[in-house]
Amino acid sequence: MDNKSEALIKPSYDPALTNQDLAPLKKQTWGSYNIFAFWMSDVHSVGGYVTAGSLFALGLNSWQVLISLLIGIVIVQFFANLIAKPSQKTSTPFPVICRGTFGVLGANIPAIIRGLIAVAWYGIQTYLASSAFILVILKFNPEMAAYADVKQYGFLGLSYLGWVGFMTLWVLQAVVFWSGMNSIRKFIDWAGPVVYVVMFAMAAWLVTQVGWENIDLNLGGVKYEGLDVLPVMIGAIALVVSYFSGPVLNFGDFSRYGKSFEAVKFGNFLGLPVNFLGFSLLTVVCIAATLPIYGKLITDPVEMVGKLDNTFVVILGSLTLMIATVGINIVANFVSPAFDFSNVSPNKISWRMGGMIAAVGSIFITPWNLFNNPQVIHYTIDILGAFIGPLFGILIADYYFIKKQNIVVDDLYTLDRNGSYWYKNGYNHHAIYALIPSAIIPILCVLLPQFHAVANFSWFIGMGLGVMTYSFISMKSSIKYSKSTT
Repeated sequence: MDNKSEALIKPSYDPALTNQDLAPLKKQTWGSYNIFAFWMSDVHSVGGYVTAGSLFALGLNSWQVLISLLIGIVIVQFFANLIAKPSQKTSTPFPVICRGTFGVLGANIPAIIRGLIAVAWYGIQTYLASSAFILVILKFNPEMAAYADVKQYGFLGLSYLGWVGFMTLWVLQAVVFWSGMNSIRKFIDWAGPVVYVVMFAMAAWLVTQVGWENIDLNLGGVKYEGLDVLPVMIGAIALVVSYFSGPVLNFGDFSRYGKSFEAVKFGNFLGLPVNFLGFSLLTVVCIAATLPIYGKLITDPVEMVGKLDNTFVVILGSLTLMIATVGINIVANFVSPAFDFSNVSPNKISWRMGGMIAAVGSIFITPWNLFNNPQVIHYTIDILGAFIGPLFGILIADYYFIKKQNIVVDDLYTLDRNGSYWYKNGYNHHAIYALIPSAIIPILCVLLPQFHAVANFSWFIGMGLGVMTYSFISMKSSIKYSKSTT
């Protein structure tokens, strides 16, 4: 939030549930382009590039990869529209909408889960962006290479130069965030298109180095017979949906600013299928060009940029990777915990303070050690991530099937026992009872090797179980929902 006049706080709102950042907006100003730019910042990142590139490891050729990416992102668009509507309609962020489902106090359960996931990924994304920054430093100062060696000069698992890069990116992101939501909007409005321009330039430069006739877009390493490719493509589609599951869950933090639901939906269309297809095409061309240049496919953009022998292109590529990763980090991993942690104690924790709690926490978890230890990620971030599908399913079931799209906004901000969302002691135990079993199978997919065959589908499984379990419990219960006055 950028100024206190943007929030609408009524005298009836309880201070324990309200601050300037969580209260409904007086005016919603974002148009389709702003939502489009949000998704550009979300898609244009090292993670997005690697996700698209990793599908080649499944043995798919370029056209099968593109089809899988497109189908996956259309599914993401559908779910983003579903989760966007309640927040756009009420102009309230994700944790406040959760109060209607989990209770005015129980909403802290999904908020803290989403916040902790964001803290971990905020640190990892900052670390990835700092890798591109270090590339630039070493390009001009190769004599500093020793300080990039953690074995010679390191602290807590990170080299001295790594610390410089990480903290530089950490401070830059904090400055953008601290400037407020309006500054974040301006940054993502600018960052997304800039990344596109440079990506086009990079792709063009790579093509000129080898010639278009030497680029083979049929990169798949496996020749599938007939319909044998379908299970692999379905797995790839599920992978795309899972990659975007975090930002989709708390997309209400951004859709709340939309002028209208139609503007949000059109922005989602431009930012997801249209934008993602364009970015994926550029990614495929860049990855295909690495084969004739280096003799192998390189799906990591940082590695690819580091191998280039043109100083200007290396600097341009590194800065692009930095801007792109900072963009997704702010929209996906800074704004979310800012609202989530503020929701825990609104009268003590502001939006800015919530974001800084996440930022500081991202240092103490030493994300470089997380990133370099797949087993740690497997048993921490993946287990937390197993709750995303069930949370999404429960929220959607509650809003569309149980409440029939009716929300009493004022009751989201009151501890009055007669309020629509007080439930028992401030917690809707039906949502909690639905969450626990709905998360068990996704967690088993993480923990048990015999369930790894369905690991890529854990989001869909958790989401489906969340919808069915919560709907069943709620329809059998005696809870009565008030009709909306909005």
